[in-house]
Amino acid sequence: MSVILQVSSLVKRFGALTAVNDVSFSIRQGSCFGLLGPNGAGKTTTIEMMEGIKTPDSGTILYRGEALGQQFRNEAGIMFQTTALQEFITVREIMVQFSRFYPDTYGIDELAERYALGEFLNQDTRKLSGGQKQRLLLAMALINKPKIMFLDEPTTGLDPQSRRNLWKQVQQVKEEGATILLTTHYMEEAYELCDEIAIMDHGRIIAHDAPDALLAAHFDDVVLQIQAADIPREIGEREFQAIYHNDSAHIVTGDVNETIEHLLRFDIPLDHLRIRARNLEDLFLELTGKELRG
Repeated sequence: MSVILQVSSLVKRFGALTAVNDVSFSIRQGSCFGLLGPNGAGKTTTIEMMEGIKTPDSGTILYRGEALGQQFRNEAGIMFQTTALQEFITVREIMVQFSRFYPDTYGIDELAERYALGEFLNQDTRKLSGGQKQRLLLAMALINKPKIMFLDEPTTGLDPQSRRNLWKQVQQVKEEGATILLTTHYMEEAYELCDEIAIMDHGRIIAHDAPDALLAAHFDDVVLQIQAADIPREIGEREFQAIYHNDSAHIVTGDVNETIEHLLRFDIPLDHLRIRARNLEDLFLELTGKELRG
């Protein structure tokens, strides 16, 4: 695949704070690229520079080999994390209004059918539910037939059913040839949708690869989960270095058979034993730490 967006040595400072510090990566055409990081990592500033909203202090951003210009503005779709829709107008009216910003657009009725907005087209935007609003925002981001889409935490606040429905819609957009840049705090979402992910922390890229490749590079163990009531904390912490979370004890091990034999020596019941592979959430916490960020 050819590169559609190239970011090289981006730097952005706000006074004494270097929010983005020498960030470089490329996004392949037709792929879904995930940019992840804790609060304050610099990802929002990076994305805003890529969208043309902020100007970098140094570094370059190339779209199809050229600086961001009119072609990029015509071919980019953006779904912001939070968007204040104009009030006292209908869904149809706001979509018509937005379509007039671009030379080539999808039809309103076509998008309404695709994103199940038909019965809300004549409804005031103030009366939309969270899921309905997210579908409208996705339709608005697609209205100009974008070649590249920026989706900034598109499923925040959605219930599981609405979230998975939006995943299917994003997959469909990708299958039709659009390139997607996704930010999310849901690691399952990143794993489900992204071909590549880059993890940022303190203004730098600290890991970048396909999700499975990153997991293979950082982990050669699995996690055993046991009901906390089945393994006394004293034994779990002393013998297995278990971490207790809610109602479960989590044991990290590179040898499942040996660990199970050890559990049996302490007469620990295995009726509710669960073995899981390491996941992106484990990797995220491993690389960025577990402390709460402001």
